[in-house]
Amino acid sequence: MSETGLQAEKTEISRVIHDSIGWAGSKDKDLLYDCFARDAELFWFSPADAGTTRGFEAFTETVEGFFMHEDFQAVSYEVKELEIQLSRSGDVAWWRCRLDDFNTWKGQPVNWDDIRWTGVLEKREGRWLIVQMHFSDPNDRG
Repeated sequence: MSETGLQAEKTEISRVIHDSIGWAGSKDKDLLYDCFARDAELFWFSPADAGTTRGFEAFTETVEGFFMHEDFQAVSYEVKELEIQLSRSGDVAWWRCRLDDFNTWKGQPVNWDDIRWTGVLEKREGRWLIVQMHFSDPNDRG
């Protein structure tokens, strides 16, 4: 893959990553769903085990039951130190970054501050889709 082609792929992957978190500002769930594999293989770990999600169906239940609820309001987010790598075959990519994700639930803050965020995307039918993510809160903070 040429350097120009590689950069174009990384730009598209970055857009998907940002849309997968930034959608909440407008609650555009179609934008959100377009970022993810719509099958049982979708998976991610959250900092709390209760937030671990397995499969697209479980994901949509979380979206409808929590994020689309009127008591949830997105405030802001920032993706920091984003690094994206592509496989030699060009159909798998992975990323790592730090995430600040500030929101409220019933007017109270429900923030993720400096969370480690990693994930894997697969290019399916010409589109980059997230298939796996991992959010973790560093436990060595003083």
